[in-house]
Amino acid sequence: MKILDKYLIKRFTSPFIATFLVVLFVLVILTIWQSLDKISGKGLSTIIILRYLGYTALMVTPQALTIGVLLSSIMALGNLSENYEYAAIKSAGISLFRLLRPITLVMIVLSGLNFLFQNYVFPYASYESINLLVNMRKKQPAMAFVAGSFNNDIEGYSIKFSEKYGEEQNLLKNVIIYDLTEKKHNNIIIKSKFGEIKSTPNSKYMTLILKDGNYYKDIISKKQVSNAKDRMPFIKSHFDEHQINFDVSKMDDMGTDKKYDQKKTMMSLNQLTEKVTKDRKPLEKSIISNKKKYFSDVKANKLFKDTTFIKSKKFNGVVNDFNDNNKLKIFKRAVSNVNYTLRNMKSSKERLKRKKNRLYGYQVEYHHRIAFSFACFVLFLIGAPLGSIIRKGGFGVPMITAVTIYVIFHFMGVLSRGMGDSGELAPWVGAWLPTMIMVPFGLFLNFRAIKDKGIVDISGLISKVNLWINKLK
Repeated sequence: MKILDKYLIKRFTSPFIATFLVVLFVLVILTIWQSLDKISGKGLSTIIILRYLGYTALMVTPQALTIGVLLSSIMALGNLSENYEYAAIKSAGISLFRLLRPITLVMIVLSGLNFLFQNYVFPYASYESINLLVNMRKKQPAMAFVAGSFNNDIEGYSIKFSEKYGEEQNLLKNVIIYDLTEKKHNNIIIKSKFGEIKSTPNSKYMTLILKDGNYYKDIISKKQVSNAKDRMPFIKSHFDEHQINFDVSKMDDMGTDKKYDQKKTMMSLNQLTEKVTKDRKPLEKSIISNKKKYFSDVKANKLFKDTTFIKSKKFNGVVNDFNDNNKLKIFKRAVSNVNYTLRNMKSSKERLKRKKNRLYGYQVEYHHRIAFSFACFVLFLIGAPLGSIIRKGGFGVPMITAVTIYVIFHFMGVLSRGMGDSGELAPWVGAWLPTMIMVPFGLFLNFRAIKDKGIVDISGLISKVNLWINKLK
């Protein structure tokens, strides 16, 4: 049996390493493609780009590992079945469970490694990949601007230019700046043929020197003017050189201090637990204080418990003591107070909802790390019997089958985690739901594989339908 165990582990390990590396490469390319605008045209050095690729590879490793397990398990058992090795093993009296025992132990080890990876390496890689570019932008704000499109990274300004050149990529051509600091109006436009960005590393200000340009400003009248002749003119002035100082301290919300407290993906399980415990108490206090506040604001203790027994004469008698003008003022004041309270309640409700969703997000992330580690074993539970059923090795059919199953699993996870983040599902349910759905499917496939049957017995189904039709006749 030891020879067979070694043989099976070897037959599984070879396709696993190959598929893992291929899937890892594909996932890295897809991730880079999605964030291409963050690194392209920024003047980043080769070392910085390689570091970013390395951190991205670490972030997608858990996904690559899971897909690799599913694909390689289908390939391994598919090759055994296609070459009639599985039939020979069964004829020797070895069951499917005994056959899969050595690979099952390997899956348990891989699931444990995946858990440790997600708890320690993944948060580190997530933090470093984001802060790598953030810190570069703080040191060299010129890298944040992309030629040919409007750049809105600086609050209150929209900047566009046709070309960025120079050794430091800080020289610009054909610059257009929309000054949006007056939020009500977009009435200031600055155009210049050339521009130069000057900044000091880690400085909160960036200087843009414009050369050979024009300054346009529409004067907005405070009064509405119907006659076009009476409208105020606009200002146009030419300049040889014009300097603008931008506050770039708010270009990035994240600081350079390395603390795992910025995003949920940057936290370990212990840090997620501490964060949930820390945020839950203030949220509960806020809910209780809001209840007391609105109970007091609407004077709920003085409201009638049952309005069906209120005598209209007694109620109207108080209002009838006032004349019509005062009655109208009273009603308007009452409606205004009610609307004001309703607006405050709506605002508080939205604020509390955001806090709850943020808290749910941390809880979902905590359970997702554990569930996704266990998913390695569950997908192996699906892939191994599926490979023996389809009896196809190689990359073709196993690849299509594995991708289909994982896409379904992935979209179920995205949907359920989204529902968990919003509170529609309990956080642990949102994280575990895809895995819980896949477990019965895996057990069903194992049962079919043990009975040496296909996924669906079409011939048996047709015979049952024909038998049922004959009975009706």
